[in-house]
Amino acid sequence: MTTSTPQATIAPVVRRQTIADALHRTAQRLPGKTAIVCGNTAWTYAEFNTLVSRLAAGLHHMGVNQGDKVAVLARNSHGFAALRFALARRGAVMVPINFMLKADEVAYILRHAGAKILATDSGLTELARSAAELDTQVKQFIWLPSEGASEPSPGMHPFDELAACTDGLPEVTLGSFDLAQIVYTSGTESTPKGAMLTHDAVMWQYVSCVINAEIAEADRALHALPLYHCAQLDVFFGPAIYMGSSNFITGAPTPDNLLNLLEQHQVTSFFAPPTVWIALLRSPLFDADKLKHLAKGYYGASIMPVEVLKELAERLPRVRLWNLYGQTEIAPLATMLGPDDQLRKPGSCGKAVLNVETRVVNDAMADVATGEVGEVVHRSPHLMLGYFNDPERTATSFEGGWFHSGDLAVIDEEGFITVVDRKKDMIKTGGENVASREVEEMIYRLPAVSEVAVIGLPDPKWVEAVTAVIVVKAGDSLSEEEVLAHCNQHMASFKAPKRVVFTDALPKNPSGKLLKRELRTRLADDRRD
Repeated sequence: MTTSTPQATIAPVVRRQTIADALHRTAQRLPGKTAIVCGNTAWTYAEFNTLVSRLAAGLHHMGVNQGDKVAVLARNSHGFAALRFALARRGAVMVPINFMLKADEVAYILRHAGAKILATDSGLTELARSAAELDTQVKQFIWLPSEGASEPSPGMHPFDELAACTDGLPEVTLGSFDLAQIVYTSGTESTPKGAMLTHDAVMWQYVSCVINAEIAEADRALHALPLYHCAQLDVFFGPAIYMGSSNFITGAPTPDNLLNLLEQHQVTSFFAPPTVWIALLRSPLFDADKLKHLAKGYYGASIMPVEVLKELAERLPRVRLWNLYGQTEIAPLATMLGPDDQLRKPGSCGKAVLNVETRVVNDAMADVATGEVGEVVHRSPHLMLGYFNDPERTATSFEGGWFHSGDLAVIDEEGFITVVDRKKDMIKTGGENVASREVEEMIYRLPAVSEVAVIGLPDPKWVEAVTAVIVVKAGDSLSEEEVLAHCNQHMASFKAPKRVVFTDALPKNPSGKLLKRELRTRLADDRRD
């Protein structure tokens, strides 16, 4: 069949499926339902959708064109949420940035992405301006409101003024395969890489989240981890908008604040990394009766220690748990371990979700045998197009026709995958490979351990010495001798720590992920001193 020119022109418009369309359709279905609550701000879906359209028109009025890169350096807020969808409606490309970075690190991302506009909030204005001055193309700033009361920063386009724009928004010839966002990886191995994610990649991932993580219209979801991170933004917030959930947003993921919001808003759905779940369990304010509405609990970013998993099941028996695993480049969900398998397959990240195909392979790209360590690779419509302006690393990541995650894992006889380490985190000690997570799980069996991170440190004898960095539970005590004796009793001597360090807290990024690189640097410097 020959397609005429008019049909070829019309079809992409009438068949369009973008992130902004997802909000518009939900607003048509559920106009009066609560969509967003943040601080003293509350919007229905109809109000949210109208505001997003006006904000998109305001962006157009200030000169944001289709395809322009707009960076966002801000904490969670209703303003952040609205800007996310307004950029998509305008056809601009969002570049979210970790607000824990230093000015020169932020500037690198701004330069690399070619962003000319930077959105920020009052609390991060100084960092935003400092970064923009470091040889970037940023010419304009957008001020976003915060969760609490705040005043617009001078010299910036205020959110409220942009969102009051009544100009007509020009029709955007945006397609599903157009770029929606460039999300920069943490840069733990080298300079950060910008993963290019299209609208359809993010939307296919929404579908996998809805089906496998059971995200539903009836959910009352608390979004507390940073929205700059694709886990909170695209695994939870986006699919919740897609389905029509009620969404409660906070920028303060502290135990006291979270426990209060979980109770106050009768939250039924909550995501946090293991470190935050641990902090909730350790809080003196923790009261299971006050969390009686919580039905769905999600974790990711790192594996939940088995002992903590058991404690959660005991203290929150009504909560069904999911472990969601992936990486930025796959938008970011790849595999899932569901509620029925949490205690049956503890520590596993499960199997590939609906729209993902996952394997564990050796260096020759052959599937590894059961129990053998290999690299996790994926194929999926969730996947990025590649790394922005980085063809070399793009080619390396897609060698052999699969995306290489860099994670090392084993697969069991039922097809369940268990990640044992990042390639860069595998400790090579005395000629033997040691997976840090295996040692961490052993140390978590000690009742006095609140948190632990195991790393390798330079050593003249072992090349790398297995080192355990431990946070002890309040009111408990633990000695290095007890830790070493426990590990040597239950695991091979080469895996047992050669050194134990006690600390008050482990360094984490705003998403709760342990910063092992920072630990390695700090402790290596201490040894030199």
